[in-house]
Amino acid sequence: MTRLIFRCQFCSRRPDPLTQISLEKTVVDVTFGAYVDAMPEQWLVWHGHGPYGPPRYACPEHRGDLVAYLREHYGAIGPHPWKGPPYPTKIRGDRQERRVSIGRPAPKPPA
Repeated sequence: MTRLIFRCQFCSRRPDPLTQISLEKTVVDVTFGAYVDAMPEQWLVWHGHGPYGPPRYACPEHRGDLVAYLREHYGAIGPHPWKGPPYPTKIRGDRQERRVSIGRPAPKPPA
């Protein structure tokens, strides 16, 4: 069994159990250069990846510090660090995941 451990980049605080679950769900989001709110404690997640560095996490007290850090270090690369609130609570939206079996056509999305 693997357990993910999240800590605030600035104070090493760990999230409460419900926020831990929310943060674990953000790990599977395949995106870059996006902020996400992890509820219920309102941790801020930065999906860096690529030119925007690694994913980063900030507790509610250090959200502003994370945004300032990202804008200072990555703001000249592109517009993503300059995005303002409100931030989404998930990236994938309502898109349905599709699984494709070898030799079978992909299922059609519901109408």
